[in-house]
Amino acid sequence: MRLTGPAEYQRVFNNCQYRVNNRWLTVLATPNTLDHPRLGLAISRKVAKTAVARNRIKRVIRESFRLHQGRLGALDIVVLGRTGVAGRTGRELATALETLWTRLNESCAGPSSN
Repeated sequence: MRLTGPAEYQRVFNNCQYRVNNRWLTVLATPNTLDHPRLGLAISRKVAKTAVARNRIKRVIRESFRLHQGRLGALDIVVLGRTGVAGRTGRELATALETLWTRLNESCAGPSSN
């Protein structure tokens, strides 16, 4: 359920069809040929200085993805951290991610319902 290689990340960056963001996170997505979503994380030292902070953010994102992956379609998803993400609590991040998953789901469903 994860993006593993640089080529998979590049495909999402180059062919991004869906983009949702908030103050702390940006979610990029592109359809894949599988029957399940896959997750990639890009949390840089620029947004979270310590490894502990970066790993905490990644754990929260992975857990949120695990809980919501049933609602997401066959997408390759990359979550990017933005400035200020390190100062958020786990609960704030989980709430923000829930909103982002919902918005991503709506934007994916939007064009197909026309």
